[in-house]
Amino acid sequence: MPESILAALDTAGLEWLLLATLVAGFVYGFAGFGAALVFLPVGTIFLPPAVAIASFSVSSISSFVTVFPKALPLVDRKAVTILIVSATVSASLGIWVLTVTDVTILRWVVVTICGLTLCALIAGWRYELEPTAGARAGVGFAAGFVGGVSGLTGPIMVLFQLAGRDPVAVTRATTVVFLSTTSLLILPLMYLQNVLTVQAIALGLLFLLPYGIGAVLGQGLFHPGRERFYRVAAYVIIGGATLMGLPLWDRG
Repeated sequence: MPESILAALDTAGLEWLLLATLVAGFVYGFAGFGAALVFLPVGTIFLPPAVAIASFSVSSISSFVTVFPKALPLVDRKAVTILIVSATVSASLGIWVLTVTDVTILRWVVVTICGLTLCALIAGWRYELEPTAGARAGVGFAAGFVGGVSGLTGPIMVLFQLAGRDPVAVTRATTVVFLSTTSLLILPLMYLQNVLTVQAIALGLLFLLPYGIGAVLGQGLFHPGRERFYRVAAYVIIGGATLMGLPLWDRG
């Protein structure tokens, strides 16, 4: 592993990857979502999608000592368990699609999901009814599949949460618990399909510290009365990262 860490230190664009990880952690810390939306459009510029997704999933482990402990007491544990279990079940299918699909197509998938999610969140769509267990399972299944394909487990679930009427603190806590837990559970699934490589683990270990620091700093800014502030800031950062990740900017 030491040799792998040294090799990871020679990764092209490492300084940008570390910066993207720091910003991703910051957004996640105060908004409760958006980390993958920030990191992956940038990460896939310098890394193959599978490596970017797997390494970022490793770095997300730091959430369990930064934002997860304060979020867990606020969630509806039955509801979030349904989301987590259904997402984990479908993630394997998504990971398989990831391993057999063209890299450029996957990059377009990443930025398209980012862009569509951003537009939907800004539009402020809401639903009025209390979701059933079946509806939650469907949302979780869809989120897990998309997460396996693109690393973006959050968008569908985040849209579902933000479209509801829960208080800001509960919405944020639910997305934190869901995303932190699914990021951990998806790692053995990635390993079984040869996506969690030594390179991805080494990079993920390098990303642990900036992700954790960013999350702590972001969490310090969170306040239930500042909903508009943290949403707008997250949207701006996510939009910028999405534009940066467009394959249109590739040379040659």
